Amino acid sequence: MRKGLTTTILGVAAVAVALAFAPGAAVAHPEAPKCRTAKLIVPWKPGGGTAVIFSIFEKTIKNLDVTPKIKVVTIPGQGGNKGAKEARRAKADGCTLFAIHQSAITSYLNGRINFTFPAFETVALLTSTPDIVGASGQAPWNTFAELKKAALAAPGTILTGATFGSTSQFMWLIMEDLTGMKFKYVPYDGTSQRMTALLSNAIQLGTLNVASGRKHLESGALKGYGIAAEERSKHLPNLPTMKELGVDMVYALKRGIVAPKGTSKHIVEHWSKVFKKAAEDLDLLKQMDAKGTDVKWVGPADYRMWAEKTYKDHEKVAIKIGMYKK
Repeated sequence: MRKGLTTTILGVAAVAVALAFAPGAAVAHPEAPKCRTAKLIVPWKPGGGTAVIFSIFEKTIKNLDVTPKIKVVTIPGQGGNKGAKEARRAKADGCTLFAIHQSAITSYLNGRINFTFPAFETVALLTSTPDIVGASGQAPWNTFAELKKAALAAPGTILTGATFGSTSQFMWLIMEDLTGMKFKYVPYDGTSQRMTALLSNAIQLGTLNVASGRKHLESGALKGYGIAAEERSKHLPNLPTMKELGVDMVYALKRGIVAPKGTSKHIVEHWSKVFKKAAEDLDLLKQMDAKGTDVKWVGPADYRMWAEKTYKDHEKVAIKIGMYKK
């Protein structure tokens, strides 16, 4: 009896081992990252658009039945590159993630940093926020036509806030190329600094978005001339698109999550699924909609394809406008 039972157990074990190593057999995935809370590096100051958006993701994931949770850690400086450098140096164990957008590309093309998307593992592309051509409420131009006329009459004199080498400057550079206007750039490290400068009239122009600028646009503290989107924002229905104003320009920040190079595919997949679940949360979608930010989850492989295409598109423009420093 005992001998028969032992034989049966050994037989079952042998079958299990054979199945485990058989071609196409299901293999148990490694567990989630070995940390209770993963650090999500946002390379901008608190209060900026990226920090606000990922703080919403942080709170949403906190309420999901997933482990580990995430904690947003802001590491501002160097136009977003200080945080990028720390994220790149982090261990590839799934316990450090990085919030990224096209500034990683523009900073690379501008020679401010020597790496971009290929230095990371793509996890998930999450949100899209169109840029608004914005101005101080005290700016003397009430329409885009008036701004264009003034800029063409006195090139290189209108003070325009931007993070050098980042998307907040890239949009203006594209506009210069399309319209012949020229601006005088003033450096600011992130959205919150630029917003403060606009509100105090220290600068006259700067990019906005619905999340950071809506209440100021509605109150008249800031002006908006056009939105670089395919369609008007339902939150600012009176704001025309740049195409309506005669400038064929669509430009939106696409925010996503990457992990240090070498992070295992299983951990990348784990985080991708966590952010997919968060991106489907109704309360999160409601909050993002209120900020004029679209949410569309894209997984690791397609996110990588998007990054490669976006790099090529930006590289073309950078070469054309003389920004390319590689």
